[in-house]
Amino acid sequence: MKIHLTSVFVDDQAKALRFYTEVLGFVKKYDVPLGETDRWLTVVSPEEPGGTELLLEPAGHPAVKPYRDALAADGIPLAQFAVTDVRAEYERLSGLGVRFTQEPLEMGPVTTAVFDDTCGNLIQIATQPQ
Repeated sequence: MKIHLTSVFVDDQAKALRFYTEVLGFVKKYDVPLGETDRWLTVVSPEEPGGTELLLEPAGHPAVKPYRDALAADGIPLAQFAVTDVRAEYERLSGLGVRFTQEPLEMGPVTTAVFDDTCGNLIQIATQPQ
């Protein structure tokens, strides 16, 4: 068994697609219209185009807003992405205007940082222990 797809709820799929591709560097995999306004919209790492997909899921369900608001208020990231060098990625993303809620922090063998994805979520980046 392996993880094939996971999702983040987003307020605006077009805005999310721009952020996740143009800023974070993911690539669009699927963009399938669903009804009048929604899309099945996934992105993947350019390093693993056949790997785990991230669904940029519309945040229309009534339970989404209180859930995301509670996580954000407590500073809890909705997802974590692996990077090779947290400090370098922090500098790169900061230079692109990304707002971090936690600067790089070393915790034993792991370094993390947390940013606002502009779509209603906090996202953590982390190095993975060797």
